[in-house]
Amino acid sequence: MEQLFAIDLEKISVASEQEKKDRKKNLQLFFETGLPNKKNEDWKFTDLNSIIKKNFKSVKNNYDFNFDKKIDIINEFEHNYILLVNGVYKSSDIKFEEDEKVKVQSLKSEDNLRNYSKNNLSNLNKALTLGGLDLEIQEDYKCKKPIVIYNYFTSNLDNKIINNSNKIKLNQNSELILIEYNVDHKSKYIKNTFENLEIKDNSVLKNIVIQKTKSNGYFYKSIFGSQGYNSSYQNFILTSGLKFNKVDLDMNLNEEKSNCFILSGLSLGKDEHQEIKTRINHLAPNCKSYQKIKNVLQENSNGIYQGKIFVKDIAQKTDAYQLSKALILENQAEFSAKPELEIYADDVKCSHGSTSGSIDDEAIHYLMTRGIKKKAARKLLINGFLNEILENISEEKIKSFLESRIGEQIDAI
Repeated sequence: MEQLFAIDLEKISVASEQEKKDRKKNLQLFFETGLPNKKNEDWKFTDLNSIIKKNFKSVKNNYDFNFDKKIDIINEFEHNYILLVNGVYKSSDIKFEEDEKVKVQSLKSEDNLRNYSKNNLSNLNKALTLGGLDLEIQEDYKCKKPIVIYNYFTSNLDNKIINNSNKIKLNQNSELILIEYNVDHKSKYIKNTFENLEIKDNSVLKNIVIQKTKSNGYFYKSIFGSQGYNSSYQNFILTSGLKFNKVDLDMNLNEEKSNCFILSGLSLGKDEHQEIKTRINHLAPNCKSYQKIKNVLQENSNGIYQGKIFVKDIAQKTDAYQLSKALILENQAEFSAKPELEIYADDVKCSHGSTSGSIDDEAIHYLMTRGIKKKAARKLLINGFLNEILENISEEKIKSFLESRIGEQIDAI
């Protein structure tokens, strides 16, 4: 493993000798265990060790952030923005009536070295992280405009690994729409991200992640979150275009009447591999979770969904639902699903399901009889299949923007 990862810790500026020691310790822990592989149940469908060794001869840590490009701002809807370059916070344009209600800064070093995962990628992240985003919304604040996080990646990232950490907190009675917009070059690199979410009582976080361009990046993101009383978390994963992506989400519904929605619509092209793995922990009564994962798969692509619903014995009146659907367009494409229920309460409503199949030939024939060409008919059906994920988005301009981007992603496969 040390031969594959040519790491130079001396290039990382540290705040103290103790931080330097901690980074060295975590790097050594990573080398002792190595990358996750299929012997680990959580990685049985995504053998990261084999994937990285197959696609990278040597991986160096990244510490160069030269960036002089003008930001290509979204103009379809009004928003405020935060700029991250190679995962590190650079600047923001937060223009609210009450600026003190939104605090945004680079994550402090002591928080960089703290995350919640037992995954060995956590040790690598703590050893190499260079910063990230620390965003806090104060109580009783309702964001009138969404915040867009522009994730820009420089063009000098070939065979590099980016490690960053994010911390997002919504205090009581607050609301936020947060859109992560990834803008990439054609470099082949690894991005290893750990994110902590905290959603307090009566607060709502709507998080949308979408690609602007295709990417040769290999992305891993671990999200650990907690929710308070009557809180709501909605996560829309629209990351079509990534060469490789795995999202690992662990959400704790700690207080009554909290709800969690995980919704994903992906169109995967040739040789692309994406996995969504979730664990929703119902730890209090009267909570709801809803997961719907949809994949459209082209030649040699690989889509995976592992979803677990855990219900504690005191979590009566739980309402939990998960469903995965795949539209397989080529025989060489593959979709794997592993839904799980672990329930210790007896007054619950929990269900899961998974389906996969090809495009309905009769539906295509019907559209063709109405004067629509076969290729256009296929696109219409794929659009309809994926756009169902956007039904929970009530903001029309944002919804229209996302529909347009999904259409472009479908055209690209």
